[in-house]
This record gives sequence, structure tokens and C-alpha cells, in this order.
Amino acid sequence: MKISTRGRYATRAMLDLALHYGKTPILLKDISTRQAISLRYLEQIISPLVAAKIVVSTRGPRGGVMLARPPRKIKLSEVIQVLEGPISPVECVENPGICTRASSCVARDVWTDLARAMYGVLESTTLQDLAERQEKKRAGRELQYNI
Repeated sequence: MKISTRGRYATRAMLDLALHYGKTPILLKDISTRQAISLRYLEQIISPLVAAKIVVSTRGPRGGVMLARPPRKIKLSEVIQVLEGPISPVECVENPGICTRASSCVARDVWTDLARAMYGVLESTTLQDLAERQEKKRAGRELQYNI
């Protein structure tokens, strides 16, 4: 499976929301600026996340978007599946009925193992994990420039 631009940008937007969790709703234009994602494209990405109840959107002068749950309770697998669909390198892993060889295909076994590994990484990574990694990288860069 190749993660599309849509999935990558969604991950960046969700990381941005995780980094600002617990504060007021965040304007999409601010996320757009910080993450270098066009506002129109960001709106298209956020919409399915709102529908999936991962993100909450509020309107009005104090409106914006925010995570529906704490970052430690949102797995990256949820975000990717909403925007990318099933996490499989080939269709027969999710739908063995499309291939008459599925039950005897050793290549399908490898693709299934690969899908499990990819899903395992995404399932074990929360938005909190991403936020902590981001903060460590930021701190490392600051330390590097202060030497």
C-alpha cells in the first residue's frame, strides 16, 4: 500500500491538532499555513474525519476544528483507514473472493503478512506518539542550533 498525498496531509493536519489539543478550536487556515497544505484541499481532508467523529467542527466566530478525543486515544490506523480505505497491498487480502487462487496462493500469504505488519504499526501509533516524536525532533534541532 502506498499512502497517498491525502493520507500524508491528513496525518500532518491531525498532528497539528494533537499539538494544540486542549486549547480553543483551531482555524483550518492556521493549520493550512503551518502545514503548507492548501486550504481547499485541507477542507476536503477534514470533512471525512468529521464524519467519522475523529474531528469536531464548530462554526461561528470562535469556530474551528479540534480532536474529538484525546490524542492518546486516536490511532493513526483510524485516520488512514478513513482517508485511504483498507490497509492492504493488494485487493485479494481484504477480499479473497475476487481470486479463484486465493486459498492456494503463497504470494497472498506474503501480502497478508505485509498488511498485518503495516496495520500493526499504524494501530500501535497514536496521535500522542506523533506529537511526542515531533517535540523530540524540535528539541533536537534547537539543541543543535544552540551549540
